[in-house]
Amino acid sequence: MKRRDFVVKSSAAVAATTVFGTLSANTYNFDKPIQIAVIGTGDRGSGLIPFLNEIDGVTVAACCDVLPFRLENGLRRAGKQAKSYTDYKELLANKDIDAVLVSTPFATHGKIAMDALKAGKHVYCEKTMTRGYKEIKEFIELAESSGKIVQTGHQYHSSRLYVEVVKMIEEGKVGNITAFESQWNRNWDWRRAVPDPSLERAINWRMYEEYSGGLVAELCSHQIDFANWVTKSTPERVMGMGGIDYWKDGRETYDNVHLMYEYPKGVKATFTCLTSNAKDDYQIKVIGDKGTIILDYTQAWFYPEGQYDNAKKVVGDVDGVSGATITTGWEEGKGIPLNIHHADPSKQALMDFRDSILTNKQPISNVVTGGNTAIAVQMGIDAMHQNKIVHWDDVSLS
Repeated sequence: MKRRDFVVKSSAAVAATTVFGTLSANTYNFDKPIQIAVIGTGDRGSGLIPFLNEIDGVTVAACCDVLPFRLENGLRRAGKQAKSYTDYKELLANKDIDAVLVSTPFATHGKIAMDALKAGKHVYCEKTMTRGYKEIKEFIELAESSGKIVQTGHQYHSSRLYVEVVKMIEEGKVGNITAFESQWNRNWDWRRAVPDPSLERAINWRMYEEYSGGLVAELCSHQIDFANWVTKSTPERVMGMGGIDYWKDGRETYDNVHLMYEYPKGVKATFTCLTSNAKDDYQIKVIGDKGTIILDYTQAWFYPEGQYDNAKKVVGDVDGVSGATITTGWEEGKGIPLNIHHADPSKQALMDFRDSILTNKQPISNVVTGGNTAIAVQMGIDAMHQNKIVHWDDVSLS
């Protein structure tokens, strides 16, 4: 089966459970806290625990990590009620656990998440969902047959700011989209401190191809997910390049990547990650024939095209429809700040996960959207490392 045919079929199945249908019955109610276990308590996993602690109806019931100091940190943040595990399979055997948050190295996501589904757990799987076309297909098929909630950790899908921006785009405020320009630049080697040389690969797994998809899987994936979301499609082809050109420290994954994806109707989307210059940091630019929207982590600005008088009319429409607030000092060319109240995207994503479990409906960032992004990420990695243009319809999920 062609990859496009498979994903279209899967998308219809998920739509049936998010909007018009329901999953298998569960026994949750708002009076019984959902027991969530965190598998992988490194930087990301332990960083999400305080958010979980703040969410009503959720209890961090267990933590699991193979590194003792990481496990200790997770348990300290979770609280005394959290049980300790060094083997995730033992954790999955605990029938009191309702759901798991998988925040382990990229290459292990698929195996752990699928084992959790087989054990009857709901799954929040950090991005990127998994790697390799075959495992992506296996993950999607298992998730859809499991009757369990599966959310992928592209948290900007849950950001109420991003949701409002997508609505603006759908309502035609930027006109016909012609391009996306995205970057996530840092001036940092991306390394963590290593207390013992024997732990180098376990701690700095992002540097090594055995465990990591590099900058594309760890950073660009969020912005690729957004482009898929806005265009309601997936890329038709991708080309790219990268290299280890700045940090000559034994790493295997690239320290800079430059990708171009082509979407239907000729829409081009570029994604850049640098580790040698942090100018403008994180940014997504959505370019249309009526205007441009620029997003960062927590803010957005709208730049209407055309003369000032026409721009004022467009601005008024935007304010009336989206809830954006226009500052009185705005002048042509400076951009209109879209002041939309929203929670931290990561916290909001975890709240959405809770709500999906309680309402028994799949989240907006689900196994199909996550699978589409995972395929696009793998295409980008292949394009760079194989020095070729990778076409969507040539990708085999068999």
